[in-house]
Amino acid sequence: MTAQVQQIFTFENVEQQTKLLGVNDNFLQLIEEGLTVRLHARGDQMTISGDEDKVPLAKAVLRELTRLIKHQINISDTDVVSAITMAQRGTLEYFGDLYSEVLIRDNKGRSVHVKNFGQRQYVQSIRKNDVTFGIGPAGTGKTFLAVVMAISALKRGDVERIIITRPAVEAGESLGFLPGDLKEKVDPYMRPIYDAMNALIGAEQTQRLMERGVVEIAPLAYMRGRTLDDAFIILDEAQNTTNQQMKMFLTRFGFGSKMIINGDISQIDLPYGAKSGLISVQRILKDVNHVSFIHFGSADVVRHPVVGLIVGAYEAAENKLAELKKEQIN
Repeated sequence: MTAQVQQIFTFENVEQQTKLLGVNDNFLQLIEEGLTVRLHARGDQMTISGDEDKVPLAKAVLRELTRLIKHQINISDTDVVSAITMAQRGTLEYFGDLYSEVLIRDNKGRSVHVKNFGQRQYVQSIRKNDVTFGIGPAGTGKTFLAVVMAISALKRGDVERIIITRPAVEAGESLGFLPGDLKEKVDPYMRPIYDAMNALIGAEQTQRLMERGVVEIAPLAYMRGRTLDDAFIILDEAQNTTNQQMKMFLTRFGFGSKMIINGDISQIDLPYGAKSGLISVQRILKDVNHVSFIHFGSADVVRHPVVGLIVGAYEAAENKLAELKKEQIN
């Protein structure tokens, strides 16, 4: 049985304490759940109780978050989750480095940073390569960061427009014939994209850019026959493309453009028997210059820690099933 220990963390002032605890102590709850420790704040001190290998991690997480606060960075749930994850992986010493660069400022003036090493690799790949594939589970920030990089490129004048698309494939359920014009029919599929755009530049600015044609959000089928020059092009939910659709999309690439293809191959909604273009393309383009593949895992999830646990559980179950099938074949 692991020995139980206690350590004390001391707050330097009330403002630091308030920001470190979070609204209704929600940051403390995240640390407790993520590292299986108990935190109790009283006065200017916090008692950390738990297993002897977990308590030092929790204290280190609190120290790193305190450093962000001292640099006038308003921490959020995702910052706390990122610190917890890096502590568990033994990479917490690099946590502060993630905040050394501001990718963009959102609609409320808040700085947007990468949240983990996987996201940093992803951003660096986008800058370096013409075509970047982001492959991994939900909650790893693939879509949001792609939109961040697109808006940043547009503001710098590197591209003249942003084109965002995805296949209109329903997630395992039939929605029937949706009412309204094309935009109204497509909007439900594009909601994650709109959410990211609205958070970064505001709903009004997003609408204005769309009306001017600077930002185009459309189904994948509308990409056929086009050549996309001077554009930042994002294909989301790419696991739901067929091989033919993937080839069609990739060959739209034009001069002065960047292309990002994101997807989660564990959540394919194609009809039974159809092969995902996102799976095939990794084999087909693995040796092509200026094309990069970034793989995210459950440890890169920046949503609630439970999401990472759920993803990890599904990955373990799928790996076990694959092993059983392999044994049966042998």
